[in-house]
Amino acid sequence: MKVFFIVFFLTFSFLFTGCPRVEKEKVAVEFYVMSKCPFTAQALNGITPVLEKMGDRIDFKLDFIGTESEPGKFQSMRGKDEIMGNKIQLCAMEYFPRKYLDLLSCMNKDIKNIPGNFEECGKETGINIGKIKECFEGEKGKALISQSIKRADARNAKGSPTIYIAGELYKQGRTEADFLREICGSYETAAPSICADIPQPKEVIVTMLSDKRCKECSPERLVQNLKGVFPGMKHEILDYSDPKGKELYKEFAAKGHELLPMVIFDKDVENDPGYQRIARFVVPVDNRMLLRVGAKFNPTREICDNGIDDTGNGLVDCEDPDCKDELICREEKKKRLDLFVMSLCPFTVRAFNAMKEVLDAFKDDGLDFNINYIANEVEPGKFTSLGRDLEVKENKRQLCAMKHYPENFLDYIWCRGENIRSPEWKPCATGPIKASVIEKCSEGEEGIKLLRENIKAANSLDIGASPTWVINNKHRASGVTAEDIKNHICRYNPDLKGCSKKLSKAASGRASSGNCGSRR
Repeated sequence: MKVFFIVFFLTFSFLFTGCPRVEKEKVAVEFYVMSKCPFTAQALNGITPVLEKMGDRIDFKLDFIGTESEPGKFQSMRGKDEIMGNKIQLCAMEYFPRKYLDLLSCMNKDIKNIPGNFEECGKETGINIGKIKECFEGEKGKALISQSIKRADARNAKGSPTIYIAGELYKQGRTEADFLREICGSYETAAPSICADIPQPKEVIVTMLSDKRCKECSPERLVQNLKGVFPGMKHEILDYSDPKGKELYKEFAAKGHELLPMVIFDKDVENDPGYQRIARFVVPVDNRMLLRVGAKFNPTREICDNGIDDTGNGLVDCEDPDCKDELICREEKKKRLDLFVMSLCPFTVRAFNAMKEVLDAFKDDGLDFNINYIANEVEPGKFTSLGRDLEVKENKRQLCAMKHYPENFLDYIWCRGENIRSPEWKPCATGPIKASVIEKCSEGEEGIKLLRENIKAANSLDIGASPTWVINNKHRASGVTAEDIKNHICRYNPDLKGCSKKLSKAASGRASSGNCGSRR
């Protein structure tokens, strides 16, 4: 009777409880972004339909890149508006997990107007605006962004978007199909049925022309990066030393394209969805498309550090006129420190802040500190820079401060660094520095002449990353902490008194390295 009861109980339990629930495998997808970055919008536009179609099979996390210089004080590349945008979106994620992507999609349609488009998008998507406001204006918003920044920092996420799929750094395309392919390929068990219908990528033919003598050309790295844009890419790498490579070089050099590496697409690349991501960097050359990649190496000129007469004129390395502007061939000038910058770059601000400590440490050493700006003069009096017109104007103001107030100009620069993207610069023209003098100089011919002359150094050295340091007129270095800068100086000037001092190893804003990318 006892045995019968046990069997009956187990059968009864089975009928009412059924089989044990089997948890479906989820693929981890992590996004680390900045709310006003156009590439963020592009990536979110690609992943959103994927999440809508297979959200129960994806563990999606979204965090924001920034810095917390002190408790409750946050910084982001695009200033206060981006911090506010980050907070709004984090609060939406916290309180409206089923609707926040609709809000983000709406705001991303006009990314330049973030956070100003929040209320309109809140109404459009049916999200409680008051609840979000209460969050981002209060302590909750501060806590959310602080925690989010820490998670992004733990992943060493510096550029937006930084994406991980299944724990691996993702470098492929940002369309819906691109994300689907990567996510579907990451399941260890049966993938969702939608994975059977992913369209295959279009075949894109590309030829890389490089030179094995060029240390910076890295055609393999270019291939890897471009596969993220064109997953169906088929490539061939040619070297200048090969007959086929030399013929191809002559063909493009005759059209005015003399620098390597070259990335050459067939014309039908225009039909690929990824083309829009590179379109503004493409130059048509007959029936092909040349991608501008910041090429710098001319294979027909003297290489200045290999001990070989590359041009056959009997002059080796620095003896050859080709090398007169190369750092390695410049005259050594002890105790000289040059800083090359873009004024609106957040890493520039950190480098300038670090110089307070560096200049104090070397105050008895006669350090010759010079600031050089990175920009181009595209036509007489008209300049371009990565930070566009706002940056050009700020470059001029800082140069005018240097000329008219050589003893105090750094006070203006340090003050501007507290909110470098704000157009309100006059509050920083205080004490001996007069706003009227800076304004007259920077908005007139004097400002044009100062900037025109100043940018010659960066252009002659082909420096395009901010900040870049040049020590003793010939040794390039990078870094934004006081200790890093001191070490660069002392490597080539070991007898200076300041070399014995220990300086800060942490940068203002927490990130200890980084730069704003080349404009070339």
